[in-house]
Amino acid sequence: MRFETSWAFAILLLIPLVFYLARRRWGRPGLRFSSTDQARRIARSLRQRLTTLPSLVRILVLVLLVVCIARPQRGKERIRDVSKGVAIEMVVDRSGSMGEEMAFGTENLPRLDVVKRVFKEFVMGNGKDLRGRSHDLIGMIAFGSFADTICPLTLGHGALARFLESVKVAQLRSESQTAIGDALALAAARLKTAEETLARQTKDKERRYEIKSKIIILLTDGRHNFGKRGPMEAAVLAKEWGIKIYTIGIGGEEGVTTVQTLMGAFKVPTRSSLDERTLQVIADQTGGFYRRAGSAEALREIYREIDAMERSEIKSVRFLDYRELFSPFALAALMLLIVEVALTNTVFRKIP
Repeated sequence: MRFETSWAFAILLLIPLVFYLARRRWGRPGLRFSSTDQARRIARSLRQRLTTLPSLVRILVLVLLVVCIARPQRGKERIRDVSKGVAIEMVVDRSGSMGEEMAFGTENLPRLDVVKRVFKEFVMGNGKDLRGRSHDLIGMIAFGSFADTICPLTLGHGALARFLESVKVAQLRSESQTAIGDALALAAARLKTAEETLARQTKDKERRYEIKSKIIILLTDGRHNFGKRGPMEAAVLAKEWGIKIYTIGIGGEEGVTTVQTLMGAFKVPTRSSLDERTLQVIADQTGGFYRRAGSAEALREIYREIDAMERSEIKSVRFLDYRELFSPFALAALMLLIVEVALTNTVFRKIP
């Protein structure tokens, strides 16, 4: 275990000072008596002997909070056999239409959820026909009206899976347009500087990771209708920088979406607005291909095709993958704080 912000433990030095100053300011409550001889002879009850317990619990709460601020982490050293890998930017549409339903096994799920699940299989492997892309540098960009970098290019795919959970279908009308051009341009720019990103992550010069090729995988169910750059303009940039684009159209000719009304939820048929011609031209111009996926299995088949075409060569890269461990400490602090408040307002309540 290590602490990312270990300097936070210096706060522990302030805890005794704070309690000392509070004791001096407020003092100890008491009443004046002419003589206390009789009171001294009275045996102290268990409650009296434990009067300092709430204060001790409060100190423990503060200590646990300081540990949380210090960010405890557990790192696992991983050694991956990689020499030449593929830099992949996943560009995923999250506009409002991605909330329409799509077949995933025996159930229907929002298209975006299906895309996220199959993408995770592609990156991590599914133990069957997708072996995973553990040797590749992978990043993710999501777009609606605007393109956002969800996860920078990384070899630590555990972080990528967690970032993936934050991608949701756009709910506001102002976010529900489809800025394909801006998203592709941003992905191409990220891949153009991939070597610099990689140099920061792998500082072992003797085991330098070499990028074999750079690709963009675009998944969308609509047509470009927003943004500063057009899809073809972004494709020209990608081609100039030696980046290949694979385009995937999500959904069939007709779809179904669930609409919430005062009378309940209703399924409403929808027509596809997918601009297949533009997606085909983008792929052809950059050396990729265009495919359409109407179900999760069709999407897996497309990933299998990409997986077979874009493979890595083998050597060794060593890196550390850290997991945050502050949650148990924060939960313990919360529980102890509740106990301390309960004690001071019941068993150890003081008047005044």
